[in-house]
Order: sequence, then C-alpha cells, then structure tokens
Amino acid sequence: MPAKSQVEVTRELGATRGRYVGKLAGHAGEAELTFFRQPPDIYVADHTLTPTALRGRGIATMLVEHMVADARREGFRIRPLCPFVVTLFNHHADWSDVRA
Repeated sequence: MPAKSQVEVTRELGATRGRYVGKLAGHAGEAELTFFRQPPDIYVADHTLTPTALRGRGIATMLVEHMVADARREGFRIRPLCPFVVTLFNHHADWSDVRA
C-alpha cells in the first residue's frame, strides 16, 4: 500500500456533480469517486473506479476518507450509493456523524 504522501487527492466541483481524484506518483491513470449534490447539504457518493494497475493500493479508500474529512469540515452529509462506499461506511461506525 502506498504512503498517503505518494497519493495526490484532489476534488473537482461542478454545479451539481463532482468527483474526488486520486493519482499515485509515478503511475499513469487515476482513481475516482464521483458524487452528485442533493440540496441543501447532501453529497450522494454514486461511483468509484480504480484502474486495474492501481487496484489493491487503498487509493479508493483514501478518496472516501477525504470526502468524510471534507464533510466534517464543511458541514455536508454523505449518502453512500456506490456499493464500495456503502461497505466502508458499514465498517466505520465513526463516520455515522456524516452519513445521510
């Protein structure tokens, strides 16, 4: 598993949709977690995708962790729709404060 410092995570925001993007230093491709917004304060995490070459490194989990951290800092809540995100939320009772 790469060190968190080797993975660059960014967030892209559109008017109604957005995504978290993870890039591993020295590797082509990117992992993503997409979401759409439900007013007034819910982000619906609807899809994760990690290219085959990047799988098994925990990058998708890092994307969800960033989303959770942003939700706590910015006051939005997360509705997990993607099965991967649902599974993570079910294993992290400590994330219940941001679960919609």
